[in-house]
Amino acid sequence: MTIEFEILSEIRDVETIAAGRGVYIRRHLERIYGKGRWRKMKGIATVQLADGAICEAEIHWFEAHGIGRKDFKIKRVLR
Repeated sequence: MTIEFEILSEIRDVETIAAGRGVYIRRHLERIYGKGRWRKMKGIATVQLADGAICEAEIHWFEAHGIGRKDFKIKRVLR
């Protein structure tokens, strides 16, 4: 299930969850976006959901230098 959303604020409290071989879908990311030093990241941001609701959420994504942030998803809604 994919939740459609738009990030309204800057992402804060950014942390690296996994890097290098610890990124379990690394091969998939390399096949779609290209080779890079992929890291799985998490942070908190204000988001607007598809139904128009605005809330704080924990967001997860993958990023690599020179490629950027890809595959955002909401892990949990905070308030």
